[in-house]
Amino acid sequence: MEYLAPNSLKDALILLKKWRSRGELIAGGTNVIPAMRAKAIKPQILIDLSHLKNLSYIREEEKNIRIGALTSVSEIASSKVIQKNAAILAEAARQIGNPLVRNRATIAGNLADASPAADSAVPLLVLEARIIVEKHKGKPKQIPINEFFMGPNKTVLKRDELIREIVFPKPVPSSRMVYSKLGLRNAMAISVVGVGVLAEMKNGKCNRARIAVGAVAPTPRRAHGVENLLEGQAVTEELIDQCCEAIQKEIQPITDVRATLEYRRSMTSVLLKRLLQQVFSQGHV
Repeated sequence: MEYLAPNSLKDALILLKKWRSRGELIAGGTNVIPAMRAKAIKPQILIDLSHLKNLSYIREEEKNIRIGALTSVSEIASSKVIQKNAAILAEAARQIGNPLVRNRATIAGNLADASPAADSAVPLLVLEARIIVEKHKGKPKQIPINEFFMGPNKTVLKRDELIREIVFPKPVPSSRMVYSKLGLRNAMAISVVGVGVLAEMKNGKCNRARIAVGAVAPTPRRAHGVENLLEGQAVTEELIDQCCEAIQKEIQPITDVRATLEYRRSMTSVLLKRLLQQVFSQGHV
């Protein structure tokens, strides 16, 4: 195996185009190294992006938040900008792996791995993020995150493309957002179920709702049916119960070594109910 370490994004894109059929990108290595050890992948060329320091940043603009592809999960968890504008993302980041993993893992790596249980995907779905993708001698593309995942460990990324940054609009100050995940243990837990909720209230009613779930379908996804039930309504316990029933129609859980599909289905409703009650409690309305 040949190891290449470009010092600029331009050089990385050139290498990626040249070796796209035989190469593998690596940054933090928290996904690639275990996959290589398990012989799930056998790259002939390893292209190390960790030297591209200009791709590690968190920037607050007037209307948007921008996160560089190589920003570590720990930087996102501790960022004052993220905590202020997108607390749901900071909370999810704090629940990824352990401190060692969070220091190494990058936001782009977590997304590009395309695990149905990717912790960063759920909050970014409710934040309506866009993924900025580049390739050599091509115009940057903006891909809405809900169009990015194609299936378990599959994305729309082509072999000669890489993620440059993640962008999402700043939620309005009145937004309430919460994230919760259920794992089998406290440390290093892969999600059995993950749920994120973002809501805006106006005149005592839910003006806007964004709901996303992870680990209960082939890809992380939005729950549009639940969102439609909430928007424009005064949120009551009866409506919350209706939402918990509706979410069952929007998920496709499976049985695996971590949980049965019946357990995942039940716990999705349980977590959603807790989060909706939290967001729409009297203290938040």
